[in-house]
Amino acid sequence: MNWLLENQPLLATAGGVLALVVLIVRTRMNAFAALILIAIFSAIAAGMAPDVAMDTIVKGMGGTLGFIAVVIGLGALFGAILESSGGVTALANQMLHNRGPAAGRWSMGAIGLMVAIPVFLDVALIILAPLVFAMAARASKPAMLFALPLLAGLAVGHALIPPTPGPIAVAEILGTDLGWMIGFGLLIGVVTMPIAGPIYAGWLDRKGWMPEGAPHHAAGEEEPAPPVMKGSATAILILLPLVLILAGTLATTLIPPDATGGLLLLRHVLYLIGHPFVALLAACGLAMLFFRGASDAQRHKLKAGISRALEPTGAVILVTGAGGAFKQVLVDTGAGTQLANAALAIGMTPLIAGYALALLIRVAQGSATVAMITAAGLVAPIASAAGLSAPELALVAIGVACGATALSHVNDSGFWLVNRLFGLTERETFQTWSMTATLVSVVGFICASLLMVLLKVAGV
Repeated sequence: MNWLLENQPLLATAGGVLALVVLIVRTRMNAFAALILIAIFSAIAAGMAPDVAMDTIVKGMGGTLGFIAVVIGLGALFGAILESSGGVTALANQMLHNRGPAAGRWSMGAIGLMVAIPVFLDVALIILAPLVFAMAARASKPAMLFALPLLAGLAVGHALIPPTPGPIAVAEILGTDLGWMIGFGLLIGVVTMPIAGPIYAGWLDRKGWMPEGAPHHAAGEEEPAPPVMKGSATAILILLPLVLILAGTLATTLIPPDATGGLLLLRHVLYLIGHPFVALLAACGLAMLFFRGASDAQRHKLKAGISRALEPTGAVILVTGAGGAFKQVLVDTGAGTQLANAALAIGMTPLIAGYALALLIRVAQGSATVAMITAAGLVAPIASAAGLSAPELALVAIGVACGATALSHVNDSGFWLVNRLFGLTERETFQTWSMTATLVSVVGFICASLLMVLLKVAGV
């Protein structure tokens, strides 16, 4: 009996996570409503008075949304401007110009990696799918030979590199510096994308295992309007906020806060322009300049694109806020401390715990975003108890994101998008998209683990 009372918060949390999966999978409850309900249940089951439980949930949700709502909103706005300008398609066409099958695979992977940073994965895939079909027809090869590298790049950019919503949510819940996460995400992505995309696709093709599929072709659709933004300008704009945020992180890391004179001024300036709010606002403002001479039709397309892009961000922001509320319940009930002590007692590092928890939740309920947010809330107290440095904490965040990417299957909407878009059977979708997503997860986790070891050796 004493054991049950002592571990009541931890048991309440375990029951809450199990109930969360049941609510989402069995009853099809909305993820936001399910997370809020489970946060309330876990708080009261852990012994909190109802009024204290509600105050905890309000504090957790409000503290999380103060930063993340602005970043996700600006990120969606930026992606909508690039999409509406035709810049995404122009960039892809420029990178694919006069490419053969082998080079085309690598270019598709690079395109996916770049485009997924500002644009939602499903939107980017639909925009770029016609280029996949065109490349396949030109090379007389199966469309999936070029689609898999694109999907690998999209998966890496979507999971590992802010300002996409998933990494932003994980970073905020864990208290991770975005600059470190961007730097490590890019580094790991450069290794992961080729293995999960071009190399795996080439291997399937050589073995004769690449499915032909029956893709939907865009024949008969009206010609797209001329882009208002060139491909090179699009690439520069995509990289701009990443470079600014990295510069801000380097400034606060390398220049001490007690610096004087010009160094202190440089620190303040780089921190300001490197803050995600300012970096994304600058990117949006510069992108809007390309519409100065645009036609009324192009301006209407931009307005509609922005409205369309902001719709799904509301759901993402609410789910992330609910995840923040759940994390606050773990902290205030003491369940987080008990979970951290249990993990550390069995020698489980925060990186492994984050990856494993995200993987389990992902497989159980399908949504990568829900898996990231829930796992981040569970692993946050473990990471806090371990006393990790800022770079180490960023690698834990990447571990969570990698775990939430693996084993896409029939309960994941992305599985069916790929299945329908490229005319695959369920078995072929497992063989292609599911394996690519899992390779992104496993290779990304291995890279994060190796970097964690290097940081330990270097004493960072």
